[in-house]
Amino acid sequence: MKNLYLIGFMGAGKSTIAWTLAKKCPAKRIEMDQLIEEQQGMAIKDIFAAHGENYFRDLETELLRSFSESTGYVVSCGGGSVLRDENAALMKENGCIVFLRATPETIYERVKDSTNRPILNGNMNVEYIRELMEKRRPRYEAVADICVDTDGKDVENISEEILKAVENRA
Repeated sequence: MKNLYLIGFMGAGKSTIAWTLAKKCPAKRIEMDQLIEEQQGMAIKDIFAAHGENYFRDLETELLRSFSESTGYVVSCGGGSVLRDENAALMKENGCIVFLRATPETIYERVKDSTNRPILNGNMNVEYIRELMEKRRPRYEAVADICVDTDGKDVENISEEILKAVENRA
């Protein structure tokens, strides 16, 4: 199996779906944000505060490059990881990119109590989420091989939908 890269806005369900897909495939799961936190010894919000967003995006690129020739992974990507052309190219080389979509209202409900979303710090509201999602949406859609809506669906249904779509692409 090639890699499956789950992309989408924060709170779209990437981490949750990655767990389920990794069990079903079976595959190894990679949670990019978690791995970066472990490697850096600090939370993402602290990486942003100490070094800035560009530094964090460099870490994402390095991580993607480190397993770009491997297969058998389900990768939960950071919400902004595909904003860089190089990252999208690394994902395309050996995998299928799945864009998980949700409405701004759903995203807000999923992340409203989170303190680990530096991009949303001070902007935890539906309108800001909508604006940022709209800025990113064209990029997500441009790089995605498969698009899956997550609103109103359970994890099993979303996972099955992804697996069927991947199978149909093969």
